[in-house]
Formats: sequence, C-alpha cells, structure tokens
Amino acid sequence: MLKLGVLVVVLYFLVYLGDNKKSVEGLGVNWGTMASHPLEPKIVVQMLKDNGIKKVKLFDADKTTMNALAGTDIEVMVAIPNDQLLTMTDYDRAKDWVRRNVTRYNIKAGVNIKYVAVGNEPFLTAYNNSFVNLTFPALQNIQNALNEAGVGDSIKATVPLNADVYFSPESNPVPSAGRFRTDIAELMTQIVQFMNKNQAPFTVNIYPFLSLYSNEHFPIDFAFFDGASNPVVDNGVEYTNVFDANFDTLYSALKAVGYGNMNILVGEVGWPTDGDKNANLNYAYRFYKGLFSRLAANKGTPLRPGYIEVYLFGLIDEDAKSIAPGNFERHWGIFRYDGQPKFPMDISGQGQDKHLVAAKNVQYLPKRWCMLNPNANNLSILANNIDYACTFSDCTALGYGSSCNNLDANGNASYAFNMYYQVQNQLDLSCDFQGLAMVTDKNISQGTCNFIIQTGIYSVSSKVLPGIVVLLSGFTFLLL
Repeated sequence: MLKLGVLVVVLYFLVYLGDNKKSVEGLGVNWGTMASHPLEPKIVVQMLKDNGIKKVKLFDADKTTMNALAGTDIEVMVAIPNDQLLTMTDYDRAKDWVRRNVTRYNIKAGVNIKYVAVGNEPFLTAYNNSFVNLTFPALQNIQNALNEAGVGDSIKATVPLNADVYFSPESNPVPSAGRFRTDIAELMTQIVQFMNKNQAPFTVNIYPFLSLYSNEHFPIDFAFFDGASNPVVDNGVEYTNVFDANFDTLYSALKAVGYGNMNILVGEVGWPTDGDKNANLNYAYRFYKGLFSRLAANKGTPLRPGYIEVYLFGLIDEDAKSIAPGNFERHWGIFRYDGQPKFPMDISGQGQDKHLVAAKNVQYLPKRWCMLNPNANNLSILANNIDYACTFSDCTALGYGSSCNNLDANGNASYAFNMYYQVQNQLDLSCDFQGLAMVTDKNISQGTCNFIIQTGIYSVSSKVLPGIVVLLSGFTFLLL
C-alpha cells in the first residue's frame, strides 16, 4: 500500500490494477440509511471492506450499524441528529449519550470511532435559527463528556456545517475576502476556538452541483476540475473551479478570526446521478474523475496546498430522503439502492477506470413488476392514482431531464405503479389502483429508465419508515 507520510490517515480506497494495489489518500464516504429497503448493515460493511474503504461518516449511532462495524478497524464518525441537540445541552444527558453511543462501542465492542458529529448543518438559513442557541452548548458538552470518559484524545466532537456559514461580500466576491456570516460571526468564532482548543477539525460540506442547480447562469465548467475558460482571479491567483474557491473562502474566514492553520475536513462532497437535468452519470463521472485525480496528487487548494480529508456523499442512493431541496436528493450514491456500482470510477486517481466491488448476497423480491393495465378504461381516475403512488414511493426519475423523462403517459403510470408496488413488498393489493394496474413477470424497463425490483427487507421490526403505506383487507393504513 502506498504511504504518503501524513499524520492523519483518513480513508483508503483500494483499486486492484493487475497485481498492484493503489489508493487515494484523504477519502471517506457518507453512509446514509434513509431508504424504504436499506441494505443489511453487515452486507454494506462487507462492501466497504471489499473496496478497501477504511472510513465512514454516519448520520446517527444505530445499534445494528454499529454492531456490524465492530472489529473492522473502519474509522467511524457517529452523529447526533439536530432534533437531539436540545437534549445534549444538559451535561448529564450528554454524558449518557457518550456512554451509550461511544464508549459502549469504542471500548467494549471494538468500533473504531474517530469523530462525533454534533448536529448536521444546524445553521442553515432554512432552519430559521432553530438550532443557533443549541449547537455550541451541545458541542461543548459532548467534547467534555468524551474528555471525562477518557477518550477525548482520540475522539473529537465536530459540527458538520454547510458552506453558507461563510461568504465573500458582493463588493469583493473573491476567496481572500471570505468571512463568517454576519448573523453568526461571534458564535462561529466561539465554536472555532473551542474545536481548535480540543484539536477537532472544522467540518464543512461543499457541493459544486448545488452552485449549478441554484443558478442557471452559473458557468458549468466551473463546477468541475478540468478547467474553466474564465477563471476567477484573486490577487493574482486563478481559480478554475468552485470547490477550490469555496474551500479557500472558508480558509480566509478562519484566518480572519485567527485560526488559519486549523484542520479542515470536507464532510460531504459529491454529484447526484438523477433527478435533475444536471444530475446524470456523465457529469458524476466527470466530477469524481477530477476529484480523485486531485486528491491522489495531494494538490490541495491555492491557499491551502497539500492534503485534504474528504468524505464522498454518498455511498448508496436513499429513496426515502426528503426532496424539499430537489429531486436529486435521493440519487447521491456512488452505488445504486441495491449496492450495485453506477459507473466505472478509479478511486486511486490514476485514470484506470473500473467498477467498484458490488454488494454481495443481496436478496431481491421476486421478478414481478406492476404496470398500467392495457385494458383499463376508466382513465379519468389515472392522474389521482399516479399522484397517490408517487406520494408514497420515489418517482423522482420521472422529472424533467431525469432518466425516465422520456416515457410516454402510459409509461409514466407504469413507472409510478411499479415503484409503489416494490415499496409495498409486492403485496397483491398494492398493484390494483382501482383496477388500473396489473402484475407482469416481464421486465418493462425502457431505455435509460430502470423499472426496479426492490431488495428484501432484512428486518421489518428494526426499520419502520415514515410514509410507508400498508394495505390490508382493502383498508389503507399510514404508518407514522
């Protein structure tokens, strides 16, 4: 294995090229589980091991997930969701959380916990200051509880933050003018001081895709790493991609409050593959190819050259995520919902593309699909039934510019009916839709549009997701 001589070893992806094993330093993955049919954790952990993945970032501390990671040496970032931040402002409860979710696994079960994420992007303006007064006290209590438990030297508390906590003024929109957002500037300074004192990293999520998504006039080449025709020039420094510019804006904000040398961890970065005209396999391939090449070269950014610790977002598609930010939210994975790789990628950064190792021993439901009955005649109720199916399943691939956007009206209906049918574990009553639908054993996929067969649920009792509808004896029950 290639050793590049840094103090913090992040995550190695091993790619087998002949007899040689090559890896990119500084690369981790986010493992989210907001899916109607999440893969069994032990299958996911084996997939991580098969691909040489040595570090994962979680969004909770789920018992089944933690048990599956026990004894693997995979470095883990566990998380406290935003809705638990208020509880963590009580020190006794923070100590109890550390006991139940950190020392219980780290010391007794052999889970290699590296970080605790306190909240997730809690200062987003969309939250209307809901967590502004809770995050710092929770962070202090968790780190102090880690210290009191005797694990604070090896396990650090951090706050994954969105890039909207810093900015460059409109009068001087360049990275060197970066400052923390005015309304939280004092709070951010306190958080940075505390984390720096405890040698914890500043964690930031950077999404070049969102720059493109939110601004139709954004120069598309600037979202990638292969050059831009009109670079941003800042004091003689040329920026040819938004990742570098964003990262260095954060660096400047940290420097402005006296902590320019603080370790920065990129908690999330990636590119979705469906759900928007710019979310597709080609663009994702282009983005990751450039990212891996840069990480392999330890190039860093103009103001912070060298090693960067980065976590990809994400590992697996999640069909139960909120689509409030956009339909693409359910398609961030480098693997499909069933653990199959989406496209060739060389995570060694050497330009030798090959597919990652797929999940093994995945169980699927029978090869049956639900489709629009060609003999259906009461089509006046079709629209309402499609809307119902899409309310309780994932129809984001039908949107403009998405992989199933080319279907005709009948195809749209069949896609919606099948997605609902699969979420409902192919229950007979879930493919009726007032007589409009029928079951077929013929794969009805069309072109780029995949009509999926869902995976089996590994433990119904352990995963009950909101919005799953169960049909029994003609009655509909919504499980909340």
